[in-house]
Amino acid sequence: MGEPSFFPVVGQLCSKVAVTRWTRTLGTLISAGVPILDAINVTSETAGNEVFSKMLYNVQNSIRQGDTFAGPLRQSKTVDLIVSSMVSVGEETGDLDKMLMKVADNYDEQVDVLVASLMSLLEPIMILVLGAVVMTIVLAIFLPMIQIITGLGGG
Repeated sequence: MGEPSFFPVVGQLCSKVAVTRWTRTLGTLISAGVPILDAINVTSETAGNEVFSKMLYNVQNSIRQGDTFAGPLRQSKTVDLIVSSMVSVGEETGDLDKMLMKVADNYDEQVDVLVASLMSLLEPIMILVLGAVVMTIVLAIFLPMIQIITGLGGG
């Protein structure tokens, strides 16, 4: 989170947005009574991220074989341990939809924090770029004038 580089923040942001999207979609579908395999299928098609779509496809195959939802999440390394742990608890308690919504809410908050840190990184960059543009314009105007003045004075 405290990375000084711009790109790790963007990568984290994209990943957290994708987790928020698929957990909220899946939680909503399950709470609406959609069968879990159908809900996972719809969620994987609408995930908007190929990595998470593949992970959800693996989850779907795991459930078809009688395994748990959380197992493939742990193996995939695509999501944090907290996500797979909360999904596991949701499976055990029968409140998978509520746990998925809690994960989505948690990640929504993390996305807000990352956006704020991204904005704090962008402000100094924009100031530097604007300063470089202004400096270029000033030099483009004054350098020819200085050359003309020195040409007149020396001549």
